[in-house]
Amino acid sequence: QVQLVESGGGLVQAGGSLRLSCAASGRTFSNYAMGWFRQAPGKEREFVAAVKWRSGFTYYADSVKGRFTISRDSAKDTTYLQMNSLKPEDTAVYYCASTTGWNVYSPNEYAYWGQGTQVTVSS
Repeated sequence: QVQLVESGGGLVQAGGSLRLSCAASGRTFSNYAMGWFRQAPGKEREFVAAVKWRSGFTYYADSVKGRFTISRDSAKDTTYLQMNSLKPEDTAVYYCASTTGWNVYSPNEYAYWGQGTQVTVSS
């Protein structure tokens, strides 16, 4: 059992930055990777970024590559998503998730999800 709590969402102007945090608790030792997904109204949940817990290897969606950075602090069981150069199209609810599966791109691989945090980017 893993519990995830996101923080750091809010309202920001286009071109600005936000840093999201996701603190994990419970049986985190079995985690393979932690990821960030987002979902805008009327759209499917979209992969944003993921990090392998053991190696720190990172994965990014093309839409955020070069602007977002995912990282993890193993000692704190926390993952971060640094979002720079934000655009209005980044507006969505952002979810942190934990998986013991292999395919980090698929939401179906993630067994544990946070409640989500709203990110709104204004022009």
